[in-house]
Amino acid sequence: MNQHILESQAYQKWFTSRFPVTTFTNQMKWYSTEKQQGLENYTIADAMVKFAKEHSISIRGHNIFWDDPKYQPDWVKTLSVDELKAATEHRINSIVTRYAGDLIHWDCVNENLHFRFFEDRLGENVTGEFFSETHRLDPEPVIFMNEFNTLEFAGDEVVGPVNFKKKIEEILSFPGNDRLMGGIGLQGHFGIGHPNLVFMRAGLDILATAGLPIWLTEVSVGRDTDQNQQAQHLEDVLREAYAHPAVQGIVMFSGPAAAGFNETTLTDMDFNNTPNGDVIDKLIGEWRSDIQGAETDSEGLFDVALFSGEYEVTVTHPHPHGDKSSAPSRIQVPGVEVHNKGPLHLLVMD
Repeated sequence: MNQHILESQAYQKWFTSRFPVTTFTNQMKWYSTEKQQGLENYTIADAMVKFAKEHSISIRGHNIFWDDPKYQPDWVKTLSVDELKAATEHRINSIVTRYAGDLIHWDCVNENLHFRFFEDRLGENVTGEFFSETHRLDPEPVIFMNEFNTLEFAGDEVVGPVNFKKKIEEILSFPGNDRLMGGIGLQGHFGIGHPNLVFMRAGLDILATAGLPIWLTEVSVGRDTDQNQQAQHLEDVLREAYAHPAVQGIVMFSGPAAAGFNETTLTDMDFNNTPNGDVIDKLIGEWRSDIQGAETDSEGLFDVALFSGEYEVTVTHPHPHGDKSSAPSRIQVPGVEVHNKGPLHLLVMD
């Protein structure tokens, strides 16, 4: 989501009726919150956090630092080494303590395989230090390294899956970082044309061996002159990601035209679905697992289709206190028996 959600009820209704998690486009980035040194302004980010929390939408913090020299605040580019060190210490303390307890993830350092702004000035271990300090200030969120082209483009070997895995493991080997949970953030900006799903799958397989949470964090597909073709490519990417057991979540860099999303646009200016939007609504409906109820047969057995994962199940006996002559004596779940009434936890495996 971006700041337009604060001023558009149509955008608010569209978003909150669909999505349980969000990343802000630019509103938490350093160049947005401290355009001039010492003059911090979190007004928009604060309002967006408040809105998301009011609607029980989980938030990924994006981002604390961005390693691309082009996206530093102008004043940061002119600092000496000692001044930069002090500025980064202030930045990380300012934003992380401000939102501590509000977020599920931090994108701690963005695109630090493609770029080296902080490493070249503050040393090879600086990313490990940033991760460590983020965890100290806000211990609960998963702390991510976030990159593009790791899944999208086999020709960009710098950020290939093997190099990504090596880098995140190096960061987590920094003294003390064994206490934190690191995450693998894969932006997923696919170009025009059919995505290389074989490479994508192989990359996820390699990264999964790190044993860390994997999220696709900014999924988009190139704007094709054939909207239906673009929508098909979007669906292919999302299904491939959803099907992989190591992928825990997907966030898209996509949205309504009214909010300025002009590449992978999900609705027109009046919030009517584009073909891409139809794909999203179809997949949301298909992938929901909020089963409302299943009745048992005369033997107390029930059958319901569920995706792999963990579920909370509440089982209610039809006659907990009265005549039980016509009611089953037990409710059966594979490997579990529940008598009369009570909650249970169910794990469904492939």
